[in-house]
Amino acid sequence: MQQISDRINRLRENENLEDAARAVLKHLGELKRLYLTAVEEKLLNLLESEYEIR
Repeated sequence: MQQISDRINRLRENENLEDAARAVLKHLGELKRLYLTAVEEKLLNLLESEYEIR
């Protein structure tokens, strides 16, 4: 879970995030489970790729 949180926080630090990206990150950050579903993982990967964060 810490790794997911770190990934989300790195993205949130980007000043150029669009509102849609912020909404996805907000949702992912509020999850109560310790894992991401396949779709959630793909969304997070897409955002990291789009904003060149790894």
